[in-house]
Amino acid sequence: MGLALLVLLLAGCAGVGVWLAWPTGAPPADPPTGDETAAIEPATQYVPSNDPPSAPLSPLPPDETCEAAAPIGAAESNAASLNTLSWAPFGRAETGWAIYAPRIGAELATACGPGTTRFAAALARWQAGQRLAQTGVLDQATFDVMKTRWTLARPFAAINARGECPNAPAVASLSTARTEEAYGGKTIQLRPGALEAYRRMVEAARKDGVVTDRDPRVLTIFSAFRDPAADAARCARDNNCQGVTRTICSAHRTGLAMDVYIAAAPGHGPDSSADDNRRAMARSDVYRWMVRNAGRFGFVNYVFEPWHWEWTGEPPLPGVPISSLPQEGSQPLDQGAAAPQPGLKGLLPRKNEVR
Repeated sequence: MGLALLVLLLAGCAGVGVWLAWPTGAPPADPPTGDETAAIEPATQYVPSNDPPSAPLSPLPPDETCEAAAPIGAAESNAASLNTLSWAPFGRAETGWAIYAPRIGAELATACGPGTTRFAAALARWQAGQRLAQTGVLDQATFDVMKTRWTLARPFAAINARGECPNAPAVASLSTARTEEAYGGKTIQLRPGALEAYRRMVEAARKDGVVTDRDPRVLTIFSAFRDPAADAARCARDNNCQGVTRTICSAHRTGLAMDVYIAAAPGHGPDSSADDNRRAMARSDVYRWMVRNAGRFGFVNYVFEPWHWEWTGEPPLPGVPISSLPQEGSQPLDQGAAAPQPGLKGLLPRKNEVR
């Protein structure tokens, strides 16, 4: 009897050992600390939005409620797809549309969250104005029309879509940002009008409590004018142009584009295009303030990159054909393709739909 009990006890201990060794979904070990953190790769796992679908995208006006007559089931569909929709709005697979919700809300002129009937009703009205099916549900066809509108609002992108690339201004004509306006002590240069508009915008953000002394990095500029020759050399060296985030014709050559610090998820830099990093920016008060207010100062956003803004107060300089630029490090441009037409899906070829 004693021997049988001993055998049972040994078997039980072995079973516990196997259970403890079995792979689980537990998180990995803590990331390295100190200088090693610079080597952390962008996270690949999906990180859902922390905002519930009904959370306001921005402060609600005193006279706005988030209830309205909307197509049946539309609010529920939007709430579900906000974090589950499988799609590739910019040519790269993504899950959900929480990253784009603040910009969509601004397009619809509502501060209500995507899962509310007010949002669905506003979307249905917008769809009617664009001659789309009035479902009140955010889908690929609806987003494509919005994306075309947002793209056309960027003078650089509209010029780029014609196969042209604006020329760069003379460096001597540029203004240099003050030390406290630059991220990490970088030398930042913009066309004078763009820099003055930026300063007015930051002052407004400060008055609204978005820019504070708690984080002096907020809305500092980490990239502005970039010399085209240096960009071309980088393309040739890294062989990485004409993708989602790099291009042989960058808006930064105009002296009108700037990348500003919005936020950064743990393990990411302020310009990481990883989805969890962009989602963290979309949830921030800073980005949502920019979406609502930057237009008052002449700035428009490349919505794939919450940090990238272009000033529209002056036109880019006359340009040259993109085909005449150095092509090293990029895929060959399809010069035989039909010219993209405004309002059609794919206004810009994906290889040019970059910053």
